[in-house]
Amino acid sequence: MAKKELKFNSKTIHGGQRPDKAYGAVMPPIYQTSTYAQSTPGGHQGFEYSRSGNPTRTALENSLASIENGQYGLAFASGLSAMDAVIKLLNPGDEVISTNDLYGGSYRLFRQVFEKYGIVFHFIGMQDMAAIEEKINKNTKLVWVETPTNPMMNVVDIKAVSALAKKHDLLLAIDNTFATPYLQQPLDLGADIVMHSATKYLGGHSDVVVGALIVNDKELADKLYFIQNASGAVCGPMDSFLTLRGIKTLHVRMQRHNENGEIIAKYLNDHPKIEKVYWPGFEDHPDHDIAKSQMNGFGGMISFIPKGGTFEAAVKIVEKLEVFTLAESLGGVESLAGHPASMTHASIPKEEREKSGVVDALIRLSVGIEDVDDLIADLGQAIG
Repeated sequence: MAKKELKFNSKTIHGGQRPDKAYGAVMPPIYQTSTYAQSTPGGHQGFEYSRSGNPTRTALENSLASIENGQYGLAFASGLSAMDAVIKLLNPGDEVISTNDLYGGSYRLFRQVFEKYGIVFHFIGMQDMAAIEEKINKNTKLVWVETPTNPMMNVVDIKAVSALAKKHDLLLAIDNTFATPYLQQPLDLGADIVMHSATKYLGGHSDVVVGALIVNDKELADKLYFIQNASGAVCGPMDSFLTLRGIKTLHVRMQRHNENGEIIAKYLNDHPKIEKVYWPGFEDHPDHDIAKSQMNGFGGMISFIPKGGTFEAAVKIVEKLEVFTLAESLGGVESLAGHPASMTHASIPKEEREKSGVVDALIRLSVGIEDVDDLIADLGQAIG
């Protein structure tokens, strides 16, 4: 069977991969080199300088393309550097329509780095296609979607936004970090660009910082590769190796993240001291039907507000957790808890945060793959 015909679980292990040519190594070697010998000027074996290309990074990029059903993968030094490359496709005066409740680092990049170069950003709720279309004008060039959103767990209809983007000849980029290609494959739903903070679920072990872009269009891939090479924000061979190793267990990890996430979400929803739980698997979640139609599960990310809805109540809970670790990031095998207003989303002004629901009492959980009974016991003692 040709590798292109493999199902997803097999793609995570074999997709885009082949034994190393030198000695047949099953896992791609870590080519810890900055440069490559040439027999004559320009006479090389496919690699000249490791900013431009490295065999270990190429193996990762091939894997990324395979699991997202794409043709071209690019690996970056971080998720934000991958986003940076996408925005560098634009020119001063161009406009971007973005999800209104997105990761704080994304908001910071858009507002504090690129706005001063004349790029205009509009942040809106993307559940209403008419509201999106109202923002489109002759200067609009890109729609940036995060789904599910961080940390409010809103789900955006990728097919509907794609139809709108194509109608107006706009690029559509999807941040697929929360869902991963195990749950959602945006290119198949009409996206032009898929972005990942591969630091999270793809790496899966909280030991790398890596970003990724995957596309199908060669012209677009060439433009992004030029920006990547010219700007230099590439991931190194060791991080490439570790991320590739993480991808090989993505499918089995995501199965457990899904299972544990559902149990924890329902536990919190039934808890008398919890006021509100945000998880798209609930039938009364406003985007449940969309999530059910475009995702293969609801994931291990959950946000909730304790009864009383105060900053003090939230801090008391996260400080008492013992199995869950209070830390930034998500998607590792270990369970993490975060306080978005003071951690991941602190760069967003309070007024803007609260418009999208990121209030001071909100707690975000990244449910890991531990024994779920231990996780429930830990939440129980912390909530009281």
